[in-house]
Amino acid sequence: MVSIPGLPESDSDKVLRCIDAHPSVQRVILYGSRALGRQRSGSDVDLCLMAPTMTLAELLELGGELDDLLLPWRIDLQLLHLIDHPPLLDHLQRVGRVIWQRQG
Repeated sequence: MVSIPGLPESDSDKVLRCIDAHPSVQRVILYGSRALGRQRSGSDVDLCLMAPTMTLAELLELGGELDDLLLPWRIDLQLLHLIDHPPLLDHLQRVGRVIWQRQG
């Protein structure tokens, strides 16, 4: 497990453990300012989930669980299989960093 840049390791672990509790998530890709190393103290955390069977309802549930962690950063979640915006897909290809992957 890789830490999320700019977050204390303990908070990064909380986020990734929360995601790990959702078996449909296969991989987590960090993108945006944190992937580029340009984050500021209040930068949000942009995460793209490779979870081909996850529904929007499940994504909202996961988002709520992450909100319940009461961390001082906004966590923006995207489902890779639902992205229909070529510039974002290009950005993910260029700068996205896999920070977590399901084992087994």
